[in-house]
Amino acid sequence: MKKITYLETLKHPVVGRLTLIQFISYFGTWFSQVAIASMMVEYGASEMVIAYIFMMIMLPAILLAPISGFIIDKIEFKKLMTILLLIEIAMTLLFMTINSIDMVGWLMLFLFIRSLAASILFSAEMALFPKILEGEMLKNTNEIHSMVWAVCFAAGMALGGVVTHYFGYDITFMIDVILYVIASLLLIGLKLNLKPIEHMESAMEMMKSGFIYLKNHKKLLHLIVLHSSIGFTSFDTLVTLLADYHYKYVLAIPLAIGWINASRAIGLTIGPLLFSKYINASNLHYFFVLQGVSIILWAFVQHNYGYSILSILFIGLLPTTLWSYTYYMLQQEIEVKFLGRVIAYNDMIFMLTNILVTLFVGYAAQKGMELKYITMIMGGGFLATAIYYKWFKEKYPTSI
Repeated sequence: MKKITYLETLKHPVVGRLTLIQFISYFGTWFSQVAIASMMVEYGASEMVIAYIFMMIMLPAILLAPISGFIIDKIEFKKLMTILLLIEIAMTLLFMTINSIDMVGWLMLFLFIRSLAASILFSAEMALFPKILEGEMLKNTNEIHSMVWAVCFAAGMALGGVVTHYFGYDITFMIDVILYVIASLLLIGLKLNLKPIEHMESAMEMMKSGFIYLKNHKKLLHLIVLHSSIGFTSFDTLVTLLADYHYKYVLAIPLAIGWINASRAIGLTIGPLLFSKYINASNLHYFFVLQGVSIILWAFVQHNYGYSILSILFIGLLPTTLWSYTYYMLQQEIEVKFLGRVIAYNDMIFMLTNILVTLFVGYAAQKGMELKYITMIMGGGFLATAIYYKWFKEKYPTSI
């Protein structure tokens, strides 16, 4: 049977339009991320404050998963997406009011609200795709989505670092706002013919039934845990601390953060092109092992900016493929009417892993643990995941 190419997948009118909207909005998110991190370093934020800042980006998906799942399953997709993009625009404008470390609490609030909107938007998209796509088209769409994220991460971090360094924080945030506005305008042309699913239950009943459905399907729970392991690549706090401890002697902090993340994102972008056709349910554990080993090896050279930027390129080759394939495995197992709620719970666990890793990095660094050993522990998480998947594969055989 002929393989469906990425180009053929993008010719689908909904996939093509949403991919373009994703590209613009994701680019904007990462474009301003460097400004936020650099601003906190300039204002003298401690290791734990930096960790808390990045935690605010992930926290909404954890605290509000049951509610966001209900919203996704209840509200029409296009209307929901418009509201969420407007919220992101408003919060990004408010970033421009932050001018000292004393206002870090407000920054955390604005980040929390913007990330809440972004989290619901992401979950809504991932719940939409299985409703209109199947098989290889769905798998390709997941991979395209993850590659778009990676391209935006690379370009956003690199250009965001340059713009922040030369033009300051406010210009960076204003460019970010303009990008969100463009994404909102593109949404007007989205043509989505989707038969609405009637939900006769109340909000509380829907949230309860979604939880019970997930609780009664143990295979879904294990797939969610497997997908969440990609959170061991939550390097934001680690890279910020590396820039503060080591890289600032080589390069300005915004540029150091931007370029090292851009190098990683290049790997995230080209990784699926290299590995997607080889990964399957029978060999997935080998890819987890390879990911863990690459992170552990990075630990030994990360103090050197040149070696670190090259190493993180190789580290970035696998996470995109692991993320998209484990997401595909999960999507294939969920009943359509529960997609929004289960996807929201999945994103909750995924973000919880990211938060725990982020807090671990900040706390361990504050207590004096060398960044090298912190990195090795993060790599060890993937080795543990490989063992877990071997057990899962024997208990729940799959034909995917």
